[in-house]
Parts: sequence; structure tokens; C-alpha cells
Amino acid sequence: MPRAVVAIGSNIDPEAHVPAAVARLQDSVRVLAVSQVYETPPVGAPGTPWFLNAAVLIETDLSPNALREQVLRPIEAALGRVRTSNPNAPRPIDLDLVIYAASDARVTWYDAQVTAYAHVALPVADVVPDWRLPDRGETVREVAHRLRPQAQAFRPRPDVAARLAALVRRERHAHDVDSERR
Repeated sequence: MPRAVVAIGSNIDPEAHVPAAVARLQDSVRVLAVSQVYETPPVGAPGTPWFLNAAVLIETDLSPNALREQVLRPIEAALGRVRTSNPNAPRPIDLDLVIYAASDARVTWYDAQVTAYAHVALPVADVVPDWRLPDRGETVREVAHRLRPQAQAFRPRPDVAARLAALVRRERHAHDVDSERR
């Protein structure tokens, strides 16, 4: 089954919105892993609140477009995201499909954000460090290492990361119990 990585960002009540997004994702797709959570300065919008950024590895039978339109955008809307002409505006949640891979974890598509921004690359490298980006020859870990100088101001948020990990563990446990009952 295809796997994908979704980047998660929020700078409006992020301690509530990031876990809420992961919980809602689990209603539609299987979340396999969650990254560390990083508190990062805003890009292109000085003076706005800092972001919490994370990434999740999911398993889905949806195509990239279907995943965006049927899962990611409805979750954003449910959590209060209103898209404006300003791509750097503060937001309660931002869910971006950044990598899509065939069932053998062979990357078939990725968003250029992964190779341009540390706030995307570092969380993605936490969940799929050895995935190789087509046409670049680099692994996600290598990209994150190259972008690490951008991350000097980043602050780890183990408190939020622990909440995300607990959500994923709880869902896996519920899934395993349901499977045993069948």
C-alpha cells in the first residue's frame, strides 16, 4: 500500500491544533510514525507567532490528489483554516502532502519544500530518513543535514511530541484489539 508523509504546521493555538490534526488524520488513514515537534520561527512573516512543525508517515490507498482533497483540506477546514492570498499568514493548521511513495517505499513524488526548508526537512527526516528523493540522489536525512544551518533557532517541543506519540500508540492498540476480535 502506498505511504506518504504529511507535514503539519500551526501558529495559532498550536499545542491544541497539531494533536487535533493527528487525531483527525487517524480517522481517515493509518498513521505509522510521528516525528519530533519543532518550534520554529515564521518564514516570510516576521513578527507573527512561531510555528509548531511536525510530520507523520501514513499508509493510504488514496492518490496524492485524493488525499489532499478528501482528507487534508477537510481537516484543515474543520480546524478553522481559511486560505488567503497571503501564503505566510498565521494559521491554526497547515497540512501539506510532502512525499508520496509506492508500496516499496520508493518515492514517486515529493514537494520542493522538503529540499528548501529545514522546518519541513527535519521532521520528515525523523520519520523517513533513508527515503531517497528521485532526481536528486539524496536521502531525506542528507537533505535535513544540509539544511540544518537554517535550524539554529529551532526549539524541540518534547511535550507536544509525547502527546502525538501517545495518540498514535493508542490508535495502534485499538486497531490491534479490533483485529484480534475478528
